[in-house]
Amino acid sequence: MNNAITIVTVCDNHYAVMLAALLKSIEVNRMGQEQIALYIVDDGLKASSKSKISESVSGQVFDLTWLNLDDVIPDQTMLPLDNSTFPLNVYIRLFIPHFIPPSLGRVLYLDVDMIVETDIARLWEMDMQGRVIAGVVDRSETVSSKWGGITNYQELGLHPETKYFNSGLLLMDPIKWREEDLTSRILACVSENSRYAGFPDQYGLNVVLANQWLELDSRWNSYSTSNNTDPYVIHFIGVKPIYTSYDLNNDYRTRFFHYLRLTKWTGFKPISNNFRLMKKLYNKIVKRWRGLVSQTPS
Repeated sequence: MNNAITIVTVCDNHYAVMLAALLKSIEVNRMGQEQIALYIVDDGLKASSKSKISESVSGQVFDLTWLNLDDVIPDQTMLPLDNSTFPLNVYIRLFIPHFIPPSLGRVLYLDVDMIVETDIARLWEMDMQGRVIAGVVDRSETVSSKWGGITNYQELGLHPETKYFNSGLLLMDPIKWREEDLTSRILACVSENSRYAGFPDQYGLNVVLANQWLELDSRWNSYSTSNNTDPYVIHFIGVKPIYTSYDLNNDYRTRFFHYLRLTKWTGFKPISNNFRLMKKLYNKIVKRWRGLVSQTPS
């Protein structure tokens, strides 16, 4: 497996359908013979969903390793109590260098709400120019953006034109990451600035690694709010195509369902937006409960 492309993602049961489409898109567009070592962090996936995911992809292409969220982050009380509606599993990407084999010099993280439209080996073989991570500029573009960005950038000593990247796709050097103790530094940054961290993991990454990351072509993370006609990776930020309320790039939605029909979710129909809203509320409740537990004397 030393020559394999190593990919990590994290998924809960609600987004199992999206993970299936992502994996099938990678498989369909693979041109070479490299095997893909895929680590899936399981955040409450049902056994039936895991079986459908496994049955949806080729065992000749993917070598699947299932990891439990509670094992990857055994002490979740160490995670920052941010005020976002994002699930706690967004912090998984910060722990990747600590749960993959220590000999690996490269790993690719992908958000589950993506599909890949080209050979993923093209990204895997990218020259990282000695940087610890590579990514794509976020739609906020700079830290001073009024949408997203880093609202307290001045207090942190960042120039307003400092570029701001999206954390949904990250090509990482896990060895350099561990050498620089980035997991602890980023978690501390988010904890110390939690009221400013609307996109918590992304906030910490951009503060700690400001001007130290490699910028990739924007086609490697084409947001569904865009009209990019030649995307390499499509990222369904905001409302996902699995909801009836999806109203973004229609061609991207068509591409998503093209891949989904090749999986065990072939007959899937978009669901009510109420499920999306309930999921956001659930994420908030979980964080508040964890906050109360952490404050309770032992």
